[in-house]
Amino acid sequence: MSTLVDRVSEYRRRMPEISIAERAGVGADGRPRPTEDQVAVLDHAVLVLDGATSPSPELPPGGWYAELLVRQLAGELRARPHEDLGVALATAIGSVVKEHGLVPGRSPSSTVSMLRWDESEVEVLVLADSPVVGFGRFGTDAVSDDRLVSLRDSGLLQTGADVRRQRNAEGGFWVAEAEPAAAYKAVRRVWPRADVDAVLIATDGVSIGVDEYQLFDWQGVLQRARGAGPEAVLDAVREAEEQDADCVRWRRAKRHDDQVLVLADFE
Repeated sequence: MSTLVDRVSEYRRRMPEISIAERAGVGADGRPRPTEDQVAVLDHAVLVLDGATSPSPELPPGGWYAELLVRQLAGELRARPHEDLGVALATAIGSVVKEHGLVPGRSPSSTVSMLRWDESEVEVLVLADSPVVGFGRFGTDAVSDDRLVSLRDSGLLQTGADVRRQRNAEGGFWVAEAEPAAAYKAVRRVWPRADVDAVLIATDGVSIGVDEYQLFDWQGVLQRARGAGPEAVLDAVREAEEQDADCVRWRRAKRHDDQVLVLADFE
């Protein structure tokens, strides 16, 4: 019969190995600027946030908001490691809103992707367009929130007014901003821990290489990240963008977006 010490030792051996690649993009004017992506690695979780570039100079930048929110969320999960992920996110958003007087519809915003594990389960929460992809006995499971992309592809987000009208509204898209209830609209997934081999978390500056450029599928991203490191995936995306420097083949607002790719390898 295994002892508590044996079980703890086995759990520690099965802690995922975390590899991270990050790279700043450029602004709409093509000039370098600080990244608006944020990453936090905890003892039992990984958080990835992608602050949305502000459409108005009157608003604080999305990176400012993402940094505040990731700190608050990390503190929440450290203090209450078993709290429901949606509750933790809603609480963190509420704290940032209260401290900085943010107003729904007139505040910066951010995607949120959360990965948490314990000895029995691996949990995922995705709010807006930064996917989390699991690999294991269940195959490849891409946990993605495609409501924003669907609206954009349908031509329903043509102007800033369209975005404001559709943000955090029924029938629209949901994102971390100044409405804590948006946390409960996130896409969720739970996998048995024994079934999980690896998990990827990507901001859209990386996932675009799968979804639009079709440079590789998610299994190809995993193989490249394991074989050459996550930086190699970022390199491939940037190389494709350099070959389309005028954004003609792939229409996009910026030549290069901020990039984050996290590999949590449970093997």
